[in-house]
Amino acid sequence: MRIAEVTTYVLKQRGERAYLGAMDDGAELTAEEGYVVRKPWRSLYSGRFETMLVAVRADDGQVGWGEALAPVGPEIPAAVVDRLIAPQLVGQDPRQVRPIWERLRNLMRERGHLGGHQADALAAVDIALWDLHGKATGLSVSQLLGGAHRERVPAYISGLPEPTDEGRAALAARWEQAGARMVKLALGKGVGADLATFDAVAAAAPGLRIAVDAHWAYRIGEAVTLGRELDSRGAVFLEAPLAPEDVAGHRELAERITTPIAVGESMRHRYEFADWLTRRAPRIAQPDVARTGITEAVAIAELASAFHVPLAYHHSVGLGIALAAGIHVSAATPDCPYFEFQPDTVPVAQRILRTPIDAGPTGFAVPTDPGLGIDVDVDLVAHLAKEN
Repeated sequence: MRIAEVTTYVLKQRGERAYLGAMDDGAELTAEEGYVVRKPWRSLYSGRFETMLVAVRADDGQVGWGEALAPVGPEIPAAVVDRLIAPQLVGQDPRQVRPIWERLRNLMRERGHLGGHQADALAAVDIALWDLHGKATGLSVSQLLGGAHRERVPAYISGLPEPTDEGRAALAARWEQAGARMVKLALGKGVGADLATFDAVAAAAPGLRIAVDAHWAYRIGEAVTLGRELDSRGAVFLEAPLAPEDVAGHRELAERITTPIAVGESMRHRYEFADWLTRRAPRIAQPDVARTGITEAVAIAELASAFHVPLAYHHSVGLGIALAAGIHVSAATPDCPYFEFQPDTVPVAQRILRTPIDAGPTGFAVPTDPGLGIDVDVDLVAHLAKEN
C-alpha cells in the first residue's frame, strides 16, 4: 500500500451568520468585506467559514481526509502541502503514520518553521494519514490510539453570538432549556462589561455553568481583577486572559486566582506546551487537533497528564473532518472533561458529510466506523473549492 496522490481543497463557505455573530455595534460581518478585525480583539476574522482540506489517496483507491484550522488565508497551508509536503509523501506507506510525521516535521524544523502555517499543513496531512490507516485496518482512530474512554464526549456551548447582554441572556436560557449544561462566553471587552455579561447570563440561565474566553485582551492587573470576580462567581475557567506569548504572566495570574487558567489554541507542538506546563502556567490545556495533528495532540496529552492538567480540546470554524478528529482524540484522552460545541459552525461543518456526526449541546457521539468514521462528499468538496 503506497500513497499515490495528495490533493488540497480550499473552502470558503457562508453560514447562516458569521462565526461569533454580528459585530458589537450590530453590524453583520459579510464575505464581501474580506478580513476584518473584530474590535476590541486584535485578530483577523472572515465573514465566511474558511478551511483547508487534504485528501491522501492510496494506490488501492482508499482515501484519507484531513483538515487544517485555517480561518483566514487557507490558501497558505494549502501551498505548503502542495509545494513542500506532498512530494515527500507520494510513494510512502500511509500506515507508517508516526515515522512519516517525524520525517515531515523535520523538513522545515531547522529553519524555524515548527509552528505557524507549516504546522497547520502538517496537522491536516497527519489527520488524513490516521484516517487512511484506520480505513486500511478496519479500526477507528480512537481504537488506533488505544481505545476510547467514553462513547460520548461531553460538550459545552461556545459563544452566545448576540451583540447585547439581553440577547446573550435570552440565548443562554434557550440553550439551558435544550439541555445544555455549560457555556463559554466570548468576552475580553473590559472587566466591567465582561462581568455584566456573565451576571446577565447567570441570572437568565442559573442551571448553566459558565466559563469565560477573554481573547488575550488583558494585562495582568486587569486580569487579576477579573479573575477574582470570577472566583466569587464560580466560573469554570478563564481562557486566554493575557497576551499569548506571556507565559510568566499566566503563571502569576494562576497563582493569584482560583479560577483555572485555560490556554493552548495558539500552540502547535509539545515543546511549547512543555514550557507552559513546567512553569505551571495553565490549569487546563486547549490544543486544537486541526493545528497540532493527531500524532502531536496525543504527545501533548501525555505531557499534560504528567502535570495532572486536563485537556479541553479547542474547536472553532473547522468542518466535519476537524470535528471528527477532535472527537476521537477527546475520547482517547483520559482526562478530558468536555469538547467545544460551536452552534453556528456545526451545521456548516456537517454539509461536507454524507452522514452527519451525532452532535448536540450536551455532547458528541464517537464515530465507530474505520478511520475518522465519516463519509466525506468528495463531489461537493470539489464543487465548493471551485466557488472560491
